[in-house]
Amino acid sequence: MPSSVETLEFQAETRQLLRLVIHSIYSNKDIFLRELISNASDALDKLRLESLTGSLAGVDISDLHISLEVDSDARTLTVRDNGIGMTRDDLVELIGTIAKSGTAGLLEKIKESKDAATTESLIGQFGVGFYSAFMVADKVTVHTRRAGTDSGTQWESDGEGSYTIQAADDLPVGTSVTLHLKPADSEDGLADYLSESKIRQIVKRYSDFIRWPIRMATDRTDADDNATSDLDTLNSMKALWARPRSEVTEHEYNEFYQQISHDWLPPAETIHMRAEGTFEYEALLFIPSQAPFDLYSRESKSGVQLYVKRVFIMDDCEALMPNYLRFVKGVVDAHDLSLNVSRELLQHDRQIQGVRRRLVKKVLGALKDMQAKDAERYAKVWDQFGRALKEGLLEDTDNTEALLELVSAASTHDPAKTTTLREYVERMKDGQDTIYYLTGETRAMVENSPHMEAFAAKGYEVLILTDPIDEVWVDQVPAFDGHRLQSIAKGQVDLDESADGDKETDGDKAQREQDFAALLPWLTTTLSDHVKQVRLSSRLTTSAACIVGDAHDVTPTLEKMYRAMGQQMPTVKRILELNPTHPLVTALRTAHHADAEAPALKETAELIYGSALLAEGGDLPDPARFTRLLTDHLTRTL
Repeated sequence: MPSSVETLEFQAETRQLLRLVIHSIYSNKDIFLRELISNASDALDKLRLESLTGSLAGVDISDLHISLEVDSDARTLTVRDNGIGMTRDDLVELIGTIAKSGTAGLLEKIKESKDAATTESLIGQFGVGFYSAFMVADKVTVHTRRAGTDSGTQWESDGEGSYTIQAADDLPVGTSVTLHLKPADSEDGLADYLSESKIRQIVKRYSDFIRWPIRMATDRTDADDNATSDLDTLNSMKALWARPRSEVTEHEYNEFYQQISHDWLPPAETIHMRAEGTFEYEALLFIPSQAPFDLYSRESKSGVQLYVKRVFIMDDCEALMPNYLRFVKGVVDAHDLSLNVSRELLQHDRQIQGVRRRLVKKVLGALKDMQAKDAERYAKVWDQFGRALKEGLLEDTDNTEALLELVSAASTHDPAKTTTLREYVERMKDGQDTIYYLTGETRAMVENSPHMEAFAAKGYEVLILTDPIDEVWVDQVPAFDGHRLQSIAKGQVDLDESADGDKETDGDKAQREQDFAALLPWLTTTLSDHVKQVRLSSRLTTSAACIVGDAHDVTPTLEKMYRAMGQQMPTVKRILELNPTHPLVTALRTAHHADAEAPALKETAELIYGSALLAEGGDLPDPARFTRLLTDHLTRTL
């Protein structure tokens, strides 16, 4: 007697959902095979677990595998596994999920979603990824038999409004899903899924690291034109991150890194970690030896791939790694995510945010260990990625202290070596509580700046910061280890001693202020188009003048950067400081006292301001006028 066929009608809202799945939900139709292989892998995992701990103890699990079978004549592709299989009730419960209650709520969420990626993730949450098969197939047939039972079941549907279920005899344990494929249609994104090369490409991209072998019979022709058929395993199954670190060789790590990064050099550091508990995942991360060419371009992307139970989900997963660590390459394999989770949902997932925090701390910790144990190797890594790491001081306030420990900078202490902030603090003079720095375009420009004179004369170490980002992060970070960071080109600097090492008395200061009481206001008025104040300096020893900013002023270099990016910036007037012991300044004071209305005095004031501007690498407001004034003054001296 033939078995009876039971036909079940989908509800109206379910038919609507099916149409969405088939025609508009998935932007990439290739993932149907990822979904089916993942389901098969789950079935194999369940059988293995049951054979070890459950009612199926003793079942043969010596050759668990997934098979892909192509029938070009019938235009079918079958995904077969010898896993745990399903009963009739399992079919209705698992594959028939789409017909269960809650579909209306899913439809409402789909209507509310703004992009295809979010919609795909909703589908995944409701467990209906199986139905992505209808994107590429006119009909889907499932044959399955649960391990430990004698009878099997057939499920079949064309995805139009109903499905049939009936008993099926003589089925092996496991499940086969047969897709009756639609014709290839490049305009609709339908590839030729009977093509061996296309199947290999999809398996390699999405399912290469699944633990079970994925096999497919392939036809070959030998030298004598004899046709043969070989059974090939399409996936490598080499998920290094799932193996204990003690079982993985350095060669295997390097080979895997080069595979995912396309870098011919070995990594500078390998980070292998596993997290267990409420949210389980494994991570295998690499810090490269050299920066990619596009590290600082707008097109640069994160280097971390996301897998779910060894199934590839996405490249460049920004949710797992902050932008300033975009150079880190590797894999994170989560156990408890939907296969169709979207980038948008990952950004707001609390568990993923927890993973991100742990990964960041692990990477920063690995860099700190490298810095402590292998300074030479760390110096090379900092040279390649230091600029990116300093971006973290602007983006990641939670890890500011850890990032500051990693900062390495040139300084006046040693022209050949960089220093850390920790080393700077350890070398600070008795009584010094400030970390001094100066920013500029080049080391030579910074070292020759007039601002350096008193610090060099009195033996104070100054950090030399020449990265463009240095102009920004030093203003965002108030202190390191309790020591304030201060630019020697900003604010008042009082080293509280003269150039020869003797402390200046209050009486000396008062007398000096009295001597220049008339000149300073006159200069401030004369140069009011360029400066907001003229005052005496304690930071100069050989130069006549320098230009400084107030403590919270934007630096000229940063102002240029903002303007280059198209941002309108108000002109910031700065402060002209004079060296009270310089012959030119004392001569100007004497001349002003003798005749404050002498025309040459204003010209001399302009020349002093222009010279100070040039000394710090600034741009003259009127180069032609400055050149003429300088020529006239030189002529009069001859």
